[in-house]
Amino acid sequence: MSESPAPELFTWEFATDPYPAYAWLREHAPVHRATLPSGVEAWLVTRYGDARQALADQRLSKNPAHHDEPAHAKGKTGIPGERKAELMTHLLNIDPPDHTRLRRLVSKAFTPRTVAEFAPRVQELTDRLIDGFEGRGEADLIHEFAFPLPIYAICDLLGVPREDQDDFRDWAGMMIRHGGGPRGGVARSVKKMRGYLAELIHRKRLDPGDDLISGLIRASDHGEHLTENEAAAMAFILLFAGFETTVNLIGNGVYALLRNPEQRERLQASLAAGETGLLETGVEELLRYDGPVELATWRFATESLTLGGQEIRAGDPVLVVLAAADRDPERFAEPDTLDLSRRDNQHLGYGHGIHYCLGAPLARLEGQTALATLLTRLPDLRLGADPAELRWRGGLIMRGLRTLPVEFTTPHN
Repeated sequence: MSESPAPELFTWEFATDPYPAYAWLREHAPVHRATLPSGVEAWLVTRYGDARQALADQRLSKNPAHHDEPAHAKGKTGIPGERKAELMTHLLNIDPPDHTRLRRLVSKAFTPRTVAEFAPRVQELTDRLIDGFEGRGEADLIHEFAFPLPIYAICDLLGVPREDQDDFRDWAGMMIRHGGGPRGGVARSVKKMRGYLAELIHRKRLDPGDDLISGLIRASDHGEHLTENEAAAMAFILLFAGFETTVNLIGNGVYALLRNPEQRERLQASLAAGETGLLETGVEELLRYDGPVELATWRFATESLTLGGQEIRAGDPVLVVLAAADRDPERFAEPDTLDLSRRDNQHLGYGHGIHYCLGAPLARLEGQTALATLLTRLPDLRLGADPAELRWRGGLIMRGLRTLPVEFTTPHN
């Protein structure tokens, strides 16, 4: 029997369902050198054990300065526009000791206790968004629900005034729409956001509030040595990393439940009984099964090392494929099956090691609140389009639907 040929990566068909290709890579080429759509060559790490090792390996730096960049790859790693906008000094691009210092400054805003205090606001936003479309009997859950919810939530946390939040929503929308297309659209949005954040930091310095940006300014004024560029970059990355991941967590999660009706019915029965256990394990399982971050953000080898039997040279880019690792049959029983009650679920959806997602408690809160409220208020929620018609956003790091049309019975007044 001939060995199956290597799958084609990064096509539209691949974007729709990358999991068969990842299964092939795990089996035949677990650490695989691939040419990305941008022309950059990088190592793709697909097995759970190798992925976990790579995420915590300090020889794999987050700092793009370690990239042995060929001329054709100039500026093609990282977030478009962040270099020109002087937004590079954020948590996704730096190593200790700067990473340790900056992370400590913002970590108190994302403790489980602080996030729990934010729960009523998240519930209020969730209900308000559903109020906006429940009378129509149909909606696009990405644009009307999954997208605005985390934008408004993170704006509130940062201290962006309510009257400015729709601007943020527009800029973030540009980032999502252009995520798999021309980098210019994203770069323009990044530049506008950078200008706004500089102005907001100036205003907060004169009139601080009880919010994250004011906290960053207070820290910099009390000897923590946070430059204005660092404060702007921190606010930017909290917004950038904190909204699209949650958009996709909610969108992919609802879609998976609609495609697995028996699991969705189990969750609805559990919620109706006033239980939260299945909701909590369920959100973790949705993160594992079809999570919002397909590939962890860029890493660069600072020295030669061996990973999964492959020699990686100093300067080489490494991309850990979380979506592949989280369906590794060596780690998860029946990995292609959605099981909301899965207990042994040490998924890598939030990363691992010192770069473990700072906003994980907030993402969990938003995911749980969004799913529980949707399934309770719109109990007969169903897909409003053939799954074959749905399109996934092209792009390297994130995995998410462009639209998610749904239908439901309008509640009787």
